[in-house]
Amino acid sequence: MTFFENFTLIAVTVDGGDIRVRFGGDGPPLLLLHGNPQTHAMWHAVAPALTERFTVICPDLRGYGGSFKPGATTNHAPYAKREMARDMVQLMEHFGHHKFVVGSHDRGSRVAHRMALDFPDRVLKLAVLDIIPTIEHFERTDMAFAMGYYHWFWFAQAHPFPESIINAAPEVWFHSHTAREPKAKDFFHPQALADYLEAVRNPEMIRGMCEDYRAAATIDFEHDRASREAGEKIRCPLLVLWGTKGKIGEWYKPLDIWQDYSDAAVSGGSVNSGHYLAEEAPGEVLERFFSFFE
Repeated sequence: MTFFENFTLIAVTVDGGDIRVRFGGDGPPLLLLHGNPQTHAMWHAVAPALTERFTVICPDLRGYGGSFKPGATTNHAPYAKREMARDMVQLMEHFGHHKFVVGSHDRGSRVAHRMALDFPDRVLKLAVLDIIPTIEHFERTDMAFAMGYYHWFWFAQAHPFPESIINAAPEVWFHSHTAREPKAKDFFHPQALADYLEAVRNPEMIRGMCEDYRAAATIDFEHDRASREAGEKIRCPLLVLWGTKGKIGEWYKPLDIWQDYSDAAVSGGSVNSGHYLAEEAPGEVLERFFSFFE
């Protein structure tokens, strides 16, 4: 399997720093946002096919991969999804795209959700993979969520406690973390896996990842609650996908939950995969993306 054939890899400077981004194709702009603990490389199995009809732009979020990594702060504001969303808007402006569609997974979907609220004139359509809104996770927390997503609470502990433990054996941590999908080593492309491991060996990335989760439990929660109280909702069509072997469909009714956060049409359903939809079931994800984004 080729790896991002006919894509270009560069760094683009936004207000906060440099964003590593891979792009290719021709057509309407499609922004793809990755999850944790990964990089843009997670889109390797779907991005090349998408270039047949779209200009595909795959960045690393701030704090992750090859993008800039602000230091730890007491209020975690540099990692607010509001700031991460602003990075992506500036990135798309660099490429000349004022309006665009967005596909997103995991942490990237949390950035994309905030982007759709803060920049409703930019996001034409939004796809979120294997999440419900952050505030819903926290407010619905029970034993199952606390045990299954324990890392939400561990990563959110004060700097540098979780970082010090992960940095002692980053590759062991990565394989343990992704082992909730028992065959992860089989569907992670060797070059993608190498990119993920290079990232987690960087203590600055581990710090950025933990700050992302600290922000989710603090400043993002405040922003999300304020948006909900103000009646701010997603205005563009929304595609919601989740893995049949994961927890989202088992614990929640994703379409019903997302409809409460949207003023537009919400569609979607399950994909025959675990958490890593785009790598485990790229054919199904592509089919859903082509149908939705066109």
